[in-house]
Amino acid sequence: MKKKTSSQAVAPEADQISTKFCRKVRELRVARGWSLDSLSAACGVSKSMLSQIERNEANPTLAVTARIAQAFGLSLGELVDSPSASPSIHVIRAGDREYHYRSDKACRIRTLSPLHLEKDVEFYELELKPGAKLKSAAHFEGTREFLTLQKGRLTVASGEEIVDLNRGDSASYRADIEHCIENAGRGDAVAFLVVSYE
Repeated sequence: MKKKTSSQAVAPEADQISTKFCRKVRELRVARGWSLDSLSAACGVSKSMLSQIERNEANPTLAVTARIAQAFGLSLGELVDSPSASPSIHVIRAGDREYHYRSDKACRIRTLSPLHLEKDVEFYELELKPGAKLKSAAHFEGTREFLTLQKGRLTVASGEEIVDLNRGDSASYRADIEHCIENAGRGDAVAFLVVSYE
């Protein structure tokens, strides 16, 4: 019987990691509601290369993999790690910059749910400066958002409908049409947002 060389023994494990990585890239992109063009713009990797990666037809370099991970707000290890190796308790620390989905003078969005998990729900903390707006194009059909205002005042628009929210109010609305969250107060507004994909 012919003995397996060490390189032959490692190959199946490497193939498994590659397959999981390719599948995870597509799942994360779809969960975000991003097109290949959107992901390409976020990570600086060509659309054609991303398409090949998702179909497991390309073997990306470490640099390309790192850029894709950064676009999703993940570490390299989180993107390529096997789910079975994940801890049972996942903590997102308040100061962890990897989970700052967006951060600028008008708006800060912090992810409160681990993006590397396969899920139909995403959880965010929003901070909007006075007059700031968070406009969103339509997500996948059936998507809804659930917003709870912790501080300040907000105006929420979903399609043609508009409502005002005060501290402690919650609203649920369609997110498969154009929608907008606007700070309608004089101070900062802080809210928690849950996005549910049907």
